[in-house]
Amino acid sequence: MLTLVEKILFVLAVIASLYATWRGVERIIKNIGSGQGKVNWAVIQKRIGALIVKVGLFQPVFRFRLGPSILHALIGWGFLSFLLINLADLIYAYTDFKLLEHLGWFGNVYRLLADIANVAIIAGILAMAVRRFVLRPATLSTRETTLLHPKARFGILRDSAIVAGFIFIHNAMRFLGESFGVALAGHADPWQPAISTVAGWWSGVSSGALVAGEHIAFWLSIGAVVAFLPYFPYSKHIHLFFAPINFALKPERKSIGELSYINLDDQSIEQFGAAKMKDLGWEQIMDSYACIMCFRCQEVCPEYNTGKLLSPAALEINKRYHLNGGGATDVELKTLISDEAVWACTSCGACVDICPVGNEPMRDILDIRRNLSMMESEFPKQLETAFKGMERNSNPWNVSQADRMKWAQGLTVPTIEQNPEPEILWWVGCAPATDARAQKTAQAFAKILNTAGVNYAVLGRNESCTGDSARRAGREDIFFGLATQNVEILNDVAPKRIVTTCPHCLHTLKNEYPAFGGNYEVIHHTQFINELVGAGKIQMEVTKDDLKVTFHDPCYLGRHNKIVDAPRDALKSAGALTIEMPRHAEKSFCCGAGGAQMWKEEEAGTARVNEARFAEAKSTGAETVAVGCPFCLTMMTDASKADGGGIQVRDVAEIVAERLK
Repeated sequence: MLTLVEKILFVLAVIASLYATWRGVERIIKNIGSGQGKVNWAVIQKRIGALIVKVGLFQPVFRFRLGPSILHALIGWGFLSFLLINLADLIYAYTDFKLLEHLGWFGNVYRLLADIANVAIIAGILAMAVRRFVLRPATLSTRETTLLHPKARFGILRDSAIVAGFIFIHNAMRFLGESFGVALAGHADPWQPAISTVAGWWSGVSSGALVAGEHIAFWLSIGAVVAFLPYFPYSKHIHLFFAPINFALKPERKSIGELSYINLDDQSIEQFGAAKMKDLGWEQIMDSYACIMCFRCQEVCPEYNTGKLLSPAALEINKRYHLNGGGATDVELKTLISDEAVWACTSCGACVDICPVGNEPMRDILDIRRNLSMMESEFPKQLETAFKGMERNSNPWNVSQADRMKWAQGLTVPTIEQNPEPEILWWVGCAPATDARAQKTAQAFAKILNTAGVNYAVLGRNESCTGDSARRAGREDIFFGLATQNVEILNDVAPKRIVTTCPHCLHTLKNEYPAFGGNYEVIHHTQFINELVGAGKIQMEVTKDDLKVTFHDPCYLGRHNKIVDAPRDALKSAGALTIEMPRHAEKSFCCGAGGAQMWKEEEAGTARVNEARFAEAKSTGAETVAVGCPFCLTMMTDASKADGGGIQVRDVAEIVAERLK
């Protein structure tokens, strides 16, 4: 189809384009390679099935913003089909051989698929362009108060325009070029109905004009690809390449909140956490290239939603714009995210969970905290009380270990000394053992265990804080000491199973202690309650009047550990009618206490996180807010009091214990 001169020019253009593209790719490889850690290529084998589903079906995209997700899928699926289409078009341009017309039924079906895909891509990109440039929803940008690279506000719009223009030109011209070819053939192609319909418009056009049109369409369609390639490494469109790599090669984690192990016994370690971008893991630097700048992480962030300075999206965008501007990875991270934003994070994991390309901005923030706390001794002063409590008395409340069992006075609660071989080791946790309100949860669960005749024990005075709050606040030294001590005690006890009344304890024992040599079967108390109900060991007095309850999913239970059904099943067994909040299960909104926020003042904003969540609970019309976490219990109780105290806040165990026969 192309003339000899055109063929030569096209080859030269491709060579120049690929060279310029490689220079951009080379810089990306260098930047990612400057990060910490090594790639574990073996994980691909384990993930290949999930990878095909995620990439092929765009499954992560559909978890949020259904309308735009459908439009994105139309474009994405169309592009996947166009890999063969563009190859066939190149073969035709150089040989006049139409590949798909000589592949039998496969070629016929693929031409039909391409016809549909062509229309879908054009319709999808036009709709997305209208949304981006005409409707301009606030969710596609960030507040002026957010620290954002000076070139990003205009740059994101410009990048979106370039990408949208490229996609539209490439596909529209391909569509027109194919219609000219069908018109030249003199008959419609039943396997390309849309293209054949347009081809009918050219019935009175001369063959010379159609041939010229076919040539022009090729240069604009395939030429657009050649022209776009050098820009590709700098555009957000590069997520097409890095999203699959993200899903395929991210380091293995037991949970989205599991942090990397640091051996503090290793005296050679000189750097803790991340002060510069190169201190981050290689995959964390790669996150900036995978970022599609969709702001979904920002939209679900509890801190951004309540007017704080934190925007996880801005962090990734700032990293990208710094690198795209020629900046090196030895840049101070303080220039990319403010300290106030760093300390606002609740480590709820919502940003990680919702990201359609597998980015982990929360992990960057916690690594920055490690550096601020361990290297600079720069942390909110309110945290000092909790730190001293964990160091001196092994709990952030700074209550003496001698008083660890006071909550159990008047109850039969066997310690491990009294019952050295229990079926269940109950890890009570600091809050249920020391906090006056949370102690009611412990007392209720003890009642359940005793009623069911469970063979259990507690560590009593030997139980210490797991160190979750210290670790999320960056004090890896405190966490290391507590974790080492606890693992030594637990390994000596050798528990068959551990039950916790705190999701933060569950998460730490289950997901982070294995790095210290502690491998245990750990379950949440609501899961164990369901086991007891299923075994017929406990029964409840279910009244005719339903107790209208809305369950607030703790972040470290639902999102971090995927436990969402157990609390609801336990409430159902107790005769409660559960009314769901709009944001629930793995998409639950944070209570505001995680990430060591429990021990410090909340950053200034337009609202408090717990009060925003309580307002959502109140809107359901429920009489009781049920929780499964002592931190959530405190935060929601405080919000209820601030609202007038009309709605009760109770742990699931309290509701179950009250209705035991």
